[in-house]
Amino acid sequence: SCEEVVDVDLQQSDPRLVVEASILWEEGSSANTQIITLTTTSPYFESAISPVENATVMVTTSTGQQFNFNEVDPGIYVNTNFEPELNKEYQLTIEYNNETYTASESMIPVADLQDVEQTLNGGFSGEDIELKAYYQDPAVTSNYYLVKFFFEDLSLQIYDDQFTNGNRTFAYFSDSDLEIGDQVNFEIQGISERFYEYLYILSSQAGENNVGPFQTQPTTVRGNIVNQTNPDNFAFGYFRLSQTNQLNYTVQ
Repeated sequence: SCEEVVDVDLQQSDPRLVVEASILWEEGSSANTQIITLTTTSPYFESAISPVENATVMVTTSTGQQFNFNEVDPGIYVNTNFEPELNKEYQLTIEYNNETYTASESMIPVADLQDVEQTLNGGFSGEDIELKAYYQDPAVTSNYYLVKFFFEDLSLQIYDDQFTNGNRTFAYFSDSDLEIGDQVNFEIQGISERFYEYLYILSSQAGENNVGPFQTQPTTVRGNIVNQTNPDNFAFGYFRLSQTNQLNYTVQ
């Protein structure tokens, strides 16, 4: 069959700020070193990432503490004396191109991963290794979780406790390539309801019903970053703070 190269002339919009600001506190660690990454959006066919340089980045608390993030590489801003506190509210402030961006979130606690249950009849084939990482959901409040599974690639899942509030429940993982002796790492993060909804929309738009390079995006997914100077020039990304807990498992 014949092939013909088609050059698609796409409209280009002005670059927007993209913020990657996940403040993570692994249980048992100090969490003093935190990293915030700033980039801008790029044209569709351009693979290069455009870092944001010479921005002013800080995180302040409701009690007046201030943590300055210094640029150590283009677009990479680091603070080495951060002090996390559960349920405390933090505000991110970014000064870039004479505009001020802000976002607020609280440090969300998380339940501990307790143990892993393994079966050999998971997956669509019924012959895959299936792993269930259990945790005890607190009954006092509504809770939302981001769970990461590290095996060859990273797999993400989000959960809410609407139907499991106060119960011992699990996050599920199965991979047809899992074999006896493989190492799997589980990580659970406490997240806010708003961040849960943000991730849910992102995952829905990336699902099977939205495939194809030129699929129309149903809606622009905006996080909690607000441009206080010019609201129309909104940013992408999210500022959030999560306590995390990890559990390593060797497939039996």
